[in-house]
Amino acid sequence: MGAHFEPMLYLVGLGLGNERDVTLRGLDAVRSCAKVYLEAYTSVLGVDVDALERLYGKPVTTCDRRFVEEGVDAVLDEATTTDVAFCVVGDAFAATTHSDLVLRAVERGIEVRPVYNASIMNAVAGTGLSLYNFGAAISLCFFTSTWRPDSFYDKIKANRAHGMHTLCLLDIRVKEPTVRALCTGREEYEPPRFMTAATAATQLLEVETARGEGAYDEHTTCVAVARIGQDDEKIRTCTLGEMRRVNMGEPLHSLVLVGDVMDVERAALRLRAVAPDDFYDGDPPSQTLDDDQ
Repeated sequence: MGAHFEPMLYLVGLGLGNERDVTLRGLDAVRSCAKVYLEAYTSVLGVDVDALERLYGKPVTTCDRRFVEEGVDAVLDEATTTDVAFCVVGDAFAATTHSDLVLRAVERGIEVRPVYNASIMNAVAGTGLSLYNFGAAISLCFFTSTWRPDSFYDKIKANRAHGMHTLCLLDIRVKEPTVRALCTGREEYEPPRFMTAATAATQLLEVETARGEGAYDEHTTCVAVARIGQDDEKIRTCTLGEMRRVNMGEPLHSLVLVGDVMDVERAALRLRAVAPDDFYDGDPPSQTLDDDQ
Protein backbone atom coordinates (compact mmCIF):
# COMPACT_ATOMS: atom_id res chain seq x y z
CA MET A 1 0.00 0.00 0.00
CA GLY A 2 3.03 2.28 0.09
CA ALA A 3 4.92 3.65 3.09
CA HIS A 4 3.04 5.71 5.64
CA PHE A 5 3.94 6.82 9.13
CA GLU A 6 0.61 7.43 10.85
CA PRO A 7 -1.78 4.65 11.92
CA MET A 8 -4.42 4.00 9.28
CA LEU A 9 -8.00 2.77 9.22
CA TYR A 10 -8.62 0.93 5.95
CA LEU A 11 -12.20 0.46 4.79
CA VAL A 12 -11.93 -2.51 2.46
CA GLY A 13 -14.67 -3.61 0.09
CA LEU A 14 -14.62 -7.39 -0.42
CA GLY A 15 -16.85 -7.65 -3.49
CA LEU A 16 -19.83 -9.95 -3.83
CA GLY A 17 -18.69 -13.50 -4.48
CA ASN A 18 -16.06 -15.20 -2.35
CA GLU A 19 -12.78 -14.44 -0.60
CA ARG A 20 -10.97 -13.98 -3.93
CA ASP A 21 -13.08 -11.01 -5.01
CA VAL A 22 -11.05 -8.63 -2.84
CA THR A 23 -8.86 -6.36 -4.99
CA LEU A 24 -5.08 -6.65 -4.90
CA ARG A 25 -4.96 -3.26 -3.21
CA GLY A 26 -7.46 -4.47 -0.62
CA LEU A 27 -5.52 -7.67 0.00
CA ASP A 28 -2.31 -5.71 0.47
CA ALA A 29 -4.08 -3.46 2.98
CA VAL A 30 -5.54 -6.33 4.99
CA ARG A 31 -2.25 -8.20 5.13
CA SER A 32 -0.46 -5.07 6.36
CA CYS A 33 -2.86 -4.50 9.26
CA ALA A 34 -2.46 -5.64 12.85
CA LYS A 35 -6.22 -6.13 13.30
CA VAL A 36 -8.88 -7.16 10.77
CA TYR A 37 -12.63 -6.82 11.27
CA LEU A 38 -15.48 -8.07 9.08
CA GLU A 39 -18.85 -6.32 9.15
CA ALA A 40 -21.36 -9.14 8.77
CA TYR A 41 -24.87 -7.75 8.98
CA THR A 42 -25.57 -5.47 5.99
CA SER A 43 -24.65 -8.29 3.60
CA VAL A 44 -23.04 -11.73 3.57
CA LEU A 45 -20.25 -13.23 1.49
CA GLY A 46 -20.59 -16.59 -0.24
CA VAL A 47 -17.93 -18.20 2.00
CA ASP A 48 -17.26 -18.57 5.73
CA VAL A 49 -14.87 -16.32 7.60
CA ASP A 50 -12.39 -19.24 7.69
CA ALA A 51 -11.80 -18.79 3.96
CA LEU A 52 -10.91 -15.13 4.54
CA GLU A 53 -8.51 -16.02 7.33
CA ARG A 54 -6.71 -18.57 5.16
CA LEU A 55 -6.21 -16.00 2.41
CA TYR A 56 -5.23 -13.15 4.74
CA GLY A 57 -3.00 -15.28 6.96
CA LYS A 58 -4.43 -13.77 10.14
CA PRO A 59 -7.53 -13.83 12.37
CA VAL A 60 -10.67 -11.95 11.32
CA THR A 61 -13.06 -10.63 13.97
CA THR A 62 -16.71 -10.74 12.86
CA CYS A 63 -18.83 -7.72 13.84
CA ASP A 64 -22.60 -7.84 14.20
CA ARG A 65 -25.00 -4.87 14.10
CA ARG A 66 -24.71 -4.20 17.81
CA PHE A 67 -20.92 -4.08 17.65
CA VAL A 68 -20.85 -1.75 14.64
CA GLU A 69 -23.44 0.61 16.10
CA GLU A 70 -22.37 0.53 19.76
CA GLY A 71 -18.92 -1.00 20.14
CA VAL A 72 -17.02 0.33 17.16
CA ASP A 73 -15.16 2.80 19.39
CA ALA A 74 -12.89 -0.12 20.25
CA VAL A 75 -11.91 -0.32 16.57
CA LEU A 76 -11.23 3.41 16.47
CA ASP A 77 -9.17 3.17 19.67
CA GLU A 78 -6.96 0.55 18.00
CA ALA A 79 -6.67 2.66 14.84
CA THR A 80 -5.07 5.47 16.84
CA THR A 81 -1.99 3.32 17.43
CA THR A 82 -1.89 0.69 14.66
CA ASP A 83 -3.22 -0.11 11.19
CA VAL A 84 -6.71 -1.61 11.24
CA ALA A 85 -8.75 -3.06 8.37
CA PHE A 86 -12.55 -2.85 8.50
CA CYS A 87 -13.84 -5.16 5.77
CA VAL A 88 -17.31 -4.89 4.22
CA VAL A 89 -19.05 -7.23 1.78
CA GLY A 90 -19.56 -5.40 -1.51
CA ASP A 91 -18.30 -1.83 -1.30
CA ALA A 92 -17.60 -0.13 2.02
CA PHE A 93 -19.73 2.91 1.18
CA ALA A 94 -22.84 1.13 -0.06
CA ALA A 95 -24.28 1.41 3.49
CA THR A 96 -24.51 4.73 5.35
CA THR A 97 -23.31 3.01 8.54
CA HIS A 98 -19.81 3.04 7.15
CA SER A 99 -19.90 6.70 6.17
CA ASP A 100 -20.70 7.38 9.81
CA LEU A 101 -17.65 5.34 10.81
CA VAL A 102 -15.47 7.55 8.59
CA LEU A 103 -16.87 10.72 10.16
CA ARG A 104 -16.20 9.42 13.66
CA ALA A 105 -12.67 8.41 12.68
CA VAL A 106 -11.89 11.82 11.16
CA GLU A 107 -13.22 13.56 14.29
CA ARG A 108 -10.63 11.60 16.26
CA GLY A 109 -7.83 12.50 13.87
CA ILE A 110 -7.54 8.99 12.42
CA GLU A 111 -6.45 8.75 8.81
CA VAL A 112 -8.90 6.74 6.70
CA ARG A 113 -8.15 5.07 3.38
CA PRO A 114 -10.99 3.44 1.41
CA VAL A 115 -10.45 0.50 -0.94
CA TYR A 116 -13.43 0.28 -3.30
CA ASN A 117 -15.02 -2.80 -4.83
CA ALA A 118 -18.14 -4.04 -6.61
CA SER A 119 -21.53 -3.86 -4.87
CA ILE A 120 -25.09 -4.71 -5.79
CA MET A 121 -25.50 -1.04 -6.75
CA ASN A 122 -23.36 -1.54 -9.85
CA ALA A 123 -23.43 -5.34 -10.27
CA VAL A 124 -27.18 -5.08 -10.96
CA ALA A 125 -26.12 -4.04 -14.46
CA GLY A 126 -25.55 -7.77 -15.00
CA THR A 127 -29.30 -7.95 -15.63
CA GLY A 128 -28.71 -6.10 -18.88
CA LEU A 129 -30.41 -2.96 -17.57
CA SER A 130 -28.39 0.22 -17.97
CA LEU A 131 -27.22 1.85 -14.74
CA TYR A 132 -27.98 5.21 -16.36
CA ASN A 133 -31.68 4.29 -16.30
CA PHE A 134 -31.98 3.54 -12.59
CA GLY A 135 -33.69 5.93 -10.20
CA ALA A 136 -33.48 5.91 -6.41
CA ALA A 137 -33.02 2.49 -4.79
CA ILE A 138 -35.40 1.39 -2.05
CA SER A 139 -35.28 -1.07 0.85
CA LEU A 140 -37.98 -3.60 1.71
CA CYS A 141 -38.41 -4.80 5.30
CA PHE A 142 -40.10 -8.02 6.36
CA PHE A 143 -43.79 -7.50 7.13
CA THR A 144 -45.40 -8.63 10.36
CA SER A 145 -49.10 -9.27 10.88
CA THR A 146 -49.49 -5.72 12.22
CA TRP A 147 -46.64 -3.77 10.58
CA ARG A 148 -46.56 -3.24 6.82
CA PRO A 149 -44.34 -0.23 6.10
CA ASP A 150 -44.86 1.46 2.74
CA SER A 151 -42.56 4.49 2.85
CA PHE A 152 -40.73 3.16 -0.22
CA TYR A 153 -43.84 3.45 -2.39
CA ASP A 154 -43.46 7.12 -3.29
CA LYS A 155 -39.90 6.56 -4.54
CA ILE A 156 -41.02 3.74 -6.80
CA LYS A 157 -43.90 5.86 -8.06
CA ALA A 158 -41.54 8.76 -8.86
CA ASN A 159 -39.05 6.46 -10.59
CA ARG A 160 -41.69 4.88 -12.76
CA ALA A 161 -43.22 8.26 -13.62
CA HIS A 162 -39.85 9.08 -15.17
CA GLY A 163 -39.44 5.67 -16.83
CA MET A 164 -36.63 4.69 -14.44
CA HIS A 165 -35.80 1.25 -13.05
CA THR A 166 -35.98 0.70 -9.28
CA LEU A 167 -33.52 -1.52 -7.41
CA CYS A 168 -35.20 -3.06 -4.36
CA LEU A 169 -32.77 -4.10 -1.61
CA LEU A 170 -34.30 -6.93 0.41
CA ASP A 171 -34.23 -7.35 4.17
CA ILE A 172 -31.44 -9.28 5.86
CA ARG A 173 -31.79 -10.23 9.53
CA VAL A 174 -28.66 -11.74 11.03
CA LYS A 175 -28.09 -12.12 14.78
CA GLU A 176 -31.27 -10.27 15.69
CA PRO A 177 -32.25 -10.63 19.37
CA THR A 178 -35.44 -12.52 20.13
CA VAL A 179 -38.37 -10.86 21.91
CA ARG A 180 -37.46 -12.82 25.04
CA ALA A 181 -33.89 -11.56 24.83
CA LEU A 182 -35.10 -7.96 24.55
CA CYS A 183 -37.33 -8.42 27.60
CA THR A 184 -34.90 -10.34 29.80
CA GLY A 185 -31.45 -9.28 28.63
CA ARG A 186 -30.55 -12.86 27.73
CA GLU A 187 -28.22 -13.48 24.79
CA GLU A 188 -30.59 -15.23 22.41
CA TYR A 189 -31.01 -14.65 18.68
CA GLU A 190 -33.53 -15.34 15.96
CA PRO A 191 -32.46 -17.70 13.16
CA PRO A 192 -31.01 -15.78 10.20
CA ARG A 193 -33.61 -14.59 7.69
CA PHE A 194 -33.08 -13.41 4.13
CA MET A 195 -35.99 -12.02 2.14
CA THR A 196 -36.70 -13.83 -1.10
CA ALA A 197 -37.65 -12.20 -4.37
CA ALA A 198 -41.01 -14.00 -4.12
CA THR A 199 -41.72 -12.42 -0.74
CA ALA A 200 -40.64 -9.01 -2.05
CA ALA A 201 -43.05 -9.28 -4.98
CA THR A 202 -45.89 -10.33 -2.67
CA GLN A 203 -45.26 -7.42 -0.30
CA LEU A 204 -44.98 -4.91 -3.12
CA LEU A 205 -48.33 -5.97 -4.54
CA GLU A 206 -49.95 -5.83 -1.08
CA VAL A 207 -48.78 -2.24 -0.74
CA GLU A 208 -50.06 -1.34 -4.20
CA THR A 209 -53.44 -2.80 -3.27
CA ALA A 210 -53.48 -0.71 -0.09
CA ARG A 211 -52.27 2.51 -1.73
CA GLY A 212 -54.06 2.08 -5.05
CA GLU A 213 -52.12 4.83 -6.85
CA GLY A 214 -51.03 2.72 -9.81
CA ALA A 215 -47.27 2.91 -9.31
CA TYR A 216 -47.05 -0.70 -10.57
CA ASP A 217 -49.25 -3.78 -10.84
CA GLU A 218 -49.17 -7.55 -11.40
CA HIS A 219 -48.18 -7.03 -15.04
CA THR A 220 -45.15 -4.84 -14.28
CA THR A 221 -41.93 -6.40 -15.57
CA CYS A 222 -39.39 -7.20 -12.88
CA VAL A 223 -36.02 -8.92 -12.62
CA ALA A 224 -34.80 -10.96 -9.67
CA VAL A 225 -31.10 -11.53 -9.02
CA ALA A 226 -29.74 -14.11 -6.60
CA ARG A 227 -26.18 -14.65 -5.36
CA ILE A 228 -24.96 -12.01 -7.78
CA GLY A 229 -21.22 -12.29 -8.36
CA GLN A 230 -21.08 -15.92 -7.21
CA ASP A 231 -20.53 -18.92 -9.47
CA ASP A 232 -24.20 -19.94 -9.21
CA GLU A 233 -25.73 -16.49 -9.67
CA LYS A 234 -29.25 -16.54 -11.05
CA ILE A 235 -31.13 -13.83 -12.96
CA ARG A 236 -34.79 -14.22 -13.94
CA THR A 237 -37.28 -11.81 -15.47
CA CYS A 238 -41.08 -12.06 -15.48
CA THR A 239 -44.11 -10.08 -14.32
CA LEU A 240 -44.40 -9.01 -10.71
CA GLY A 241 -47.42 -11.28 -10.32
CA GLU A 242 -45.44 -14.27 -11.55
CA MET A 243 -42.47 -13.39 -9.34
CA ARG A 244 -44.56 -14.23 -6.25
CA ARG A 245 -44.08 -17.91 -7.16
CA VAL A 246 -40.50 -17.89 -8.49
CA ASN A 247 -37.90 -19.83 -6.49
CA MET A 248 -34.56 -18.03 -6.79
CA GLY A 249 -32.82 -20.45 -4.45
CA GLU A 250 -30.34 -19.56 -1.73
CA PRO A 251 -29.75 -15.93 -0.64
CA LEU A 252 -28.98 -13.15 -1.22
CA HIS A 253 -31.78 -11.86 -3.47
CA SER A 254 -32.55 -8.45 -4.94
CA LEU A 255 -35.42 -7.32 -7.15
CA VAL A 256 -35.66 -4.71 -9.90
CA LEU A 257 -38.90 -3.10 -11.05
CA VAL A 258 -38.29 -2.34 -14.70
CA GLY A 259 -39.13 1.06 -16.17
CA ASP A 260 -38.90 2.08 -19.82
CA VAL A 261 -36.42 -0.06 -21.73
CA MET A 262 -34.13 0.46 -24.69
CA ASP A 263 -33.90 -2.22 -27.38
CA VAL A 264 -30.67 -3.63 -25.95
CA GLU A 265 -32.22 -3.84 -22.47
CA ARG A 266 -35.32 -5.56 -23.85
CA ALA A 267 -33.15 -8.13 -25.63
CA ALA A 268 -31.14 -8.79 -22.43
CA LEU A 269 -34.31 -9.33 -20.42
CA ARG A 270 -35.56 -11.90 -22.94
CA LEU A 271 -32.39 -13.94 -22.34
CA ARG A 272 -33.33 -14.27 -18.64
CA ALA A 273 -37.03 -15.07 -19.06
CA VAL A 274 -38.44 -17.26 -16.31
CA ALA A 275 -38.82 -20.97 -17.14
CA PRO A 276 -41.38 -23.50 -15.84
CA ASP A 277 -38.86 -25.18 -13.53
CA ASP A 278 -38.10 -21.83 -11.83
CA PHE A 279 -41.41 -21.87 -9.96
CA TYR A 280 -41.99 -23.26 -6.48
CA ASP A 281 -43.62 -26.67 -6.25
CA GLY A 282 -46.71 -25.51 -4.37
CA ASP A 283 -47.03 -22.33 -2.35
CA PRO A 284 -43.86 -20.34 -1.60
CA PRO A 285 -42.85 -20.39 2.08
CA SER A 286 -44.30 -17.52 4.13
CA GLN A 287 -41.74 -15.07 5.47
CA THR A 288 -43.91 -12.91 7.72
CA LEU A 289 -41.69 -12.14 10.72
CA ASP A 290 -44.14 -13.41 13.34
CA ASP A 291 -44.72 -16.77 11.60
CA ASP A 292 -42.45 -18.54 14.09
CA GLN A 293 -43.34 -16.53 17.18
